[in-house]
Amino acid sequence: MEELITTATTEEFAETTTATDLAVQAVETIQEQVNKASSVFSDMAKYFGNILPSLITAVIVLILGVVISRLIAFLTAKAMKKSIIEASARNFLVSLVRVLLYVVVIIMALSVLNVPMSSIITIFGAAGLAVSLALQNCLSNLCGGFIILFSKPFVIGDMIELDGTLGKVKTIGVLYTTISTFDGKTVFIPNGKISDAKITNYTESPTRRIDMVFEIGYSADYEKARAIILEILKNDPHVLDEPSPIVRMSMHKESSVAIDTLIWVNNENFNSVKYSVTEDVKEAFDKNGIEIPFNQLDVHIKK
Repeated sequence: MEELITTATTEEFAETTTATDLAVQAVETIQEQVNKASSVFSDMAKYFGNILPSLITAVIVLILGVVISRLIAFLTAKAMKKSIIEASARNFLVSLVRVLLYVVVIIMALSVLNVPMSSIITIFGAAGLAVSLALQNCLSNLCGGFIILFSKPFVIGDMIELDGTLGKVKTIGVLYTTISTFDGKTVFIPNGKISDAKITNYTESPTRRIDMVFEIGYSADYEKARAIILEILKNDPHVLDEPSPIVRMSMHKESSVAIDTLIWVNNENFNSVKYSVTEDVKEAFDKNGIEIPFNQLDVHIKK
């Protein structure tokens, strides 16, 4: 009986000892984790305490930089309003200036925090390369737009011939230039093509020459025909005296004599003078018996 009591007491003591050891281990583990957390927070506090002056300086640089960048962008927009640059292009340029200034401010703030400049340059370089590859065509048009805006081969309202299209410049955008043709079409031409294309600007000079050719038969009186043309030009108020018109024989063709007629007019009178002179010459030649040769076809019907 005593042995059974002793055995039970020993088992209870062992169980009590095991529970006590587990509790002690749990307390030690918790204390270890608390010490680690305390050490981490202590290190963080020490780190932020060390960088706090730099962080405050960086925030101040960032705030002042943003304010100054907005002020510069505002002054740039105000200055561009006095230029002839199209509104959408002005807005884009102002936005571009603002973004570039923001990038400079961010770099300055990171420099205050002692971030290595090599890392900053690498990040921006990689981002710029990715964007340039993704937007290659857009960047080509964008560069073409800058060339047009600053070199000014034409402005809004000019009559130009470009890429086989003749018309008036409606808008000069950042990526596209819009031309309104005389038959009511609106043509959008990428600025990248314009920078490499041959451009004919008819508005650059206030006057323009009309080149016309009239043909008469070999039996017709050339001097009389020439005098008729000169008289018509003299009576047209829109034909300029200087430079004086040129009416000369230019070619002996198979069935006719060609008479070149070169006259100068103001740009706004180009089409009206061209049509009126053509009509007046035809009417005067008919009245004076001046033959205008034309192809004839004889048809013989065989029975």
